[in-house]
Amino acid sequence: MARPLGPVRLKKTNPVTVVLGAALCIFILYFLIGPSTSDFSPARKAAAALHPLSPPTSPFRKATSTGGKVAPPPVIHYNLNNVTISANPVENKENVLILTPMARFYQGYWDNLLQLTYPHELITLGFILPKNKEGNAATTELQKQIAKTQKSGPEKDRFKSIIILRQDFDPPLPSQDEGERHKMQNQRGRRAAMAKARNSLLFTTLGPSTSWVLWLDADIIETPRTLIQDLARHDKPLTAPNCFQRYYNTDTKKMDERPYDFNNWQDSPTAQEIAAKMGPDDILLEGYADMATYRALMAYMYKEGEDIHQEVPLDGVGGTALLVKADVHRDGAMFPAFSFYHLIETEGFAKMAKRLGWQATGLPNYKVYHYNE
Repeated sequence: MARPLGPVRLKKTNPVTVVLGAALCIFILYFLIGPSTSDFSPARKAAAALHPLSPPTSPFRKATSTGGKVAPPPVIHYNLNNVTISANPVENKENVLILTPMARFYQGYWDNLLQLTYPHELITLGFILPKNKEGNAATTELQKQIAKTQKSGPEKDRFKSIIILRQDFDPPLPSQDEGERHKMQNQRGRRAAMAKARNSLLFTTLGPSTSWVLWLDADIIETPRTLIQDLARHDKPLTAPNCFQRYYNTDTKKMDERPYDFNNWQDSPTAQEIAAKMGPDDILLEGYADMATYRALMAYMYKEGEDIHQEVPLDGVGGTALLVKADVHRDGAMFPAFSFYHLIETEGFAKMAKRLGWQATGLPNYKVYHYNE
């Protein structure tokens, strides 16, 4: 037989607890609906995207709803005629997209990136990394530096936005050591994979407000601080500086430097004759004794003490450092992973750009430096 319940006695609440609870509720409500604050300057706010699509790579739905239904995604209008691409990119507040295929993380690369004087609020960074052990390690280190810069670093160092992609295909080489990368027998597979990675990165990140694309390899650790402005002032469709490497010269017993990127070249009759005898899928490679092309290499055109802004026309370009007008890519110039007039990757890109009416230009006396393993 159930017993009747006795009277319920409520414990008297402490007034202090009531006051603290009320204060906490007010704070939470203010945090949720109150005005947001920012430590960003007016210049950075003005350069920020007007909506979450920056770059527009994924669908966006408004958080608000009408009658319990999610509102449809907004229609965003872009007028590409309003996007300037000029010799004065800072004055015209032109957006720059820096793209880097990365297999290894080099601290010197990131430190050099931070010291660029081009306004960082106008710079978007894009990276693509392989899905292997080295790629995982590089991604971890890259994310550490991004968090340090974007969250706790000074405002002037923070970039407009950063995109990280992971390749959806296996890298062709088990090792990224310099000696392994440059073996002639590895070039076709390696450079075809590089072309695919570059295209994936480009097509995913190029936005409608992008004026310039700077291709910068992950092992470029030293450039002039004004790199972007210096290259853009030439107002050329494709502009390539000369890539060198610092090393210890055992003969002179002191530090020295040597040319590194041999993919910036002017074509030769010999190279054209070799190509004419090749099969449709064969490719020409530069910098190998077994395939002497006798092209004029920009790497050997450097003259100490002469004008760093001297220009030379190029038929092939490398990707260690290359500034490209975004309209060149919008026209359809990409990096062929196949034999394109017997050229592949960056050299094939220069050929494709030229077929579209865009001429590549080299700066033989303007130097950037590659990491020395």
